[in-house]
Amino acid sequence: MAAAARRISSLLSRPLSLPPASASSLLSLGRNSSLERGSHGFSTAAAATEEPITPPVQINYTKLLINGQFVNSASGKTFPTFDPRTGDVIAHVAEGDAEDINRAVSAARKAFDEGPWPRMSAYERSRILLRFADLVEKHSDELAALETWDNGKPYEQAAKAELPLFVRLFHYYAGWADKIHGLTVPADGPYHVQTLHEPIGVAGQIIPWNFPLIMFAWKVGPALACGNTIVLKTAEQTPLTALYVAKLFHEAGLPPGVLNIVSGFGPTAGAALASHMDVDKIAFTGSTETGQIVLELAAKSNLKPVTLELGGKSPFIVCEDADVDKAVELAHFALFFNQGQCCCAGSRTFVHERVYDEFLEKSKARAMRRTVGDPFKSGVEQGPQIDSEQFEKVLRYIRSGVESSATLECGGGRLGSKGYYIQPTVFSNVQDDMLIAQDEIFGPVQSILKFNDLGDVIKRANATRYGLAAGVFTNNVNTANTLSRALRAGTVWVNCFDVFDAAIPFGGYKMSGVGREKGIYSLHNYLQVKAVVTPLKNPAWL
Repeated sequence: MAAAARRISSLLSRPLSLPPASASSLLSLGRNSSLERGSHGFSTAAAATEEPITPPVQINYTKLLINGQFVNSASGKTFPTFDPRTGDVIAHVAEGDAEDINRAVSAARKAFDEGPWPRMSAYERSRILLRFADLVEKHSDELAALETWDNGKPYEQAAKAELPLFVRLFHYYAGWADKIHGLTVPADGPYHVQTLHEPIGVAGQIIPWNFPLIMFAWKVGPALACGNTIVLKTAEQTPLTALYVAKLFHEAGLPPGVLNIVSGFGPTAGAALASHMDVDKIAFTGSTETGQIVLELAAKSNLKPVTLELGGKSPFIVCEDADVDKAVELAHFALFFNQGQCCCAGSRTFVHERVYDEFLEKSKARAMRRTVGDPFKSGVEQGPQIDSEQFEKVLRYIRSGVESSATLECGGGRLGSKGYYIQPTVFSNVQDDMLIAQDEIFGPVQSILKFNDLGDVIKRANATRYGLAAGVFTNNVNTANTLSRALRAGTVWVNCFDVFDAAIPFGGYKMSGVGREKGIYSLHNYLQVKAVVTPLKNPAWL
């Protein structure tokens, strides 16, 4: 387990093995000379030339939540969480490690084995979830501001899309709480057979930094609806909103120990949670490489079941009959949404050769119009990347694309002089064997590839280790049906993208994960099925 924990550390700190590039080599490539222009031509909303807007929220919760109380870490250590707009410290947060995970698991175990949560009626659990959702709605402005401050996503996105979806998710799972039941099963003989759907116990959950609140809801909602208790580790980049909403949960009446929040790092807190012998189930969202390690730790400890929602390199296929203007806008959204920091981003844009040139020119123009700036400013579409590590990673991939002879149509560099802003970037003439067409970049980099027929694009779209999502843009229902069945992906969006209704399951094929989030399928992750068989004496019927 120690070796696996060390590999987590190396994965989290390892730079990409991309070739270095000199400034002169990048600036001597013809149309790639947009690198030299800096922010010229982009709608920047004064991305880094004005003082950042002061967030309208106070930081009140920075300690660990264990057994219903906010407490310091056992070591007394803290770590900083940063403002992606500037790189400045927002707050210092308690740094949990293995000892804190032990304390949190002990609290969760006691709450499950002895506490009221799994023993209260499902209806009462539902009422607590509903009260919590109402409290979140009441505090949605502060939560949206906190999410934007800690993550860098546009405030309007957080406030108008993500907080309403968060509330909707908990309404959805509150509705499921008293509708979970087993079956009566006929048997060959005089027996009464029933199945019970029982809570699995203590669930360990590890969430990522790109959608902190939404990922909290995806994990916590179904686990609590099923009657489990939880130890949740936040991403070290974005610990603040989970601590805030956990406080609201206790205001709603959640018993102590049912939900425990530990902020900390993967090699310490994350590894301790995944390998803990008293944790009954692990759910993880993050990179495929770290997901493999979580799976190994779970297997080598107590063989706890694991659900994984991992990386992607999703194809977005624009067919020859497409309305090009609409396809350009949807493909732009599919890639650039959330600064490109989305596991299901449409990061391989396949365009039919008959509309390729028109699509390319309009996509370039749309990227040049994208408004990048302080995410608290009204009208801003794109904020900064999450941190310096992700910022540098994206720029290395851009250099790789240039050096691989893809054509840099626009963008390609830093925007401004402070914070982690990157120009919206578009590459054309991308080939399948280039890193920018194979690896998950997790940034605002659109790669546009050309195809000539359905058989060609199906083969190429599926030629990836990932299988999280795909997009199809066509006016032909037969083409849509052909592609949606042929693409090896957990979600296929037809003439839409990033539709995340609470009832729609989400998860991947291949190395994009195991299991499904959301919808009825997510409940299966947190339940055990027990068969109970009782003899019948002189039954009137069988």
